[in-house]
Amino acid sequence: MRRVLSFLFWPFLALTCVVNYLVALVIWVVTTPFDRQRRVNHLWSCVWAWIYAVAIPNWKVTISGRERIARDRAYVIIANHTSIADIVLCFIVFRQFKWVSKSAVFRTPFLGWNMYLCRYVPLVRGDSESIRNMLAACRAWLRQGMSIMMFPEGTRSTDGRLKPFKPGAFALAVETGVPVVPIAIHGGHNLIPKHGTRFSSTRGKLHVEVLDPISPTDHPDAQALSDAARQRIATALGETN
Repeated sequence: MRRVLSFLFWPFLALTCVVNYLVALVIWVVTTPFDRQRRVNHLWSCVWAWIYAVAIPNWKVTISGRERIARDRAYVIIANHTSIADIVLCFIVFRQFKWVSKSAVFRTPFLGWNMYLCRYVPLVRGDSESIRNMLAACRAWLRQGMSIMMFPEGTRSTDGRLKPFKPGAFALAVETGVPVVPIAIHGGHNLIPKHGTRFSSTRGKLHVEVLDPISPTDHPDAQALSDAARQRIATALGETN
């Protein structure tokens, strides 16, 4: 059954990507005169992700704490990262933000092209100039009242446990004075582990737990803010160290 589900999902993904991208392109054209931040395109991306969240039989997806992300202010939003399902799960919180993602993803047909339409922020890992450009773009968005979204581990965990956090997200929060919102994603690794192309189970529970915002004023520097955010996610996930 797992093989059948996996076999059917990828053609479904490909077909819906084409259709949903064409809708996104129409939205981009129609809203260009009045939506420079591409909020409508991002909202459509949330709907696009929601389609996948509800399309898999026997998957139960729940969200808690969504109200902790106010609609009228900017945040640095972070989440743990164990599988490709995490991207879908962050979208279906249905809040405005700009993704920070590796530039290779932007070259993916339809999905990556949609990221350009939404004005998300590309990053080349290990490239100092790209990192500077990414940080500058994120600062600009935060100062415009737009949240940013990052996976501070930088890559997916291979065993489902939290990896060390990179400092960029927390330095931005300290510099701009915006709160950090940690999100604990439960269950993704058990269904689609890193490098996997087949579902590990035909039944599963995926839970997106939005945790309390952390103010940078309560922590002396970016490292302390990073440690506090990581500890909060670890506690939610039940990790003891």
